[in-house]
Amino acid sequence: MHELAITESVVAAVLERTGTRPVTVVRLRVGRLSGVVPDAMQFCFELATEGTPLQGALLEIEQPDGRAHCRTCTSDFFLADPILLCPCGSADVEVLAGRELQVASVDVS
Repeated sequence: MHELAITESVVAAVLERTGTRPVTVVRLRVGRLSGVVPDAMQFCFELATEGTPLQGALLEIEQPDGRAHCRTCTSDFFLADPILLCPCGSADVEVLAGRELQVASVDVS
């Protein structure tokens, strides 16, 4: 499960910025095309934060939709899953959004 390693990296990044201050909320953006399962991250978050200033913090995950641009018909469209296919049938698409995995904000007390 790569979500554990990803969650541990998120926790390390937050700790790097917040130090020993207690954290109450961590907000993430995990794009629907990122290949990361938010429910698995929720499960791993409790394990990864145990014994740290993030222990007991709430993890809020926003899941932005994927967006793409078709080079064949020049339309922009939404992607709900990682199947990169335009409604026109073309697979010649450029992903514009949906692969992000970022810390959006953190609340400290």
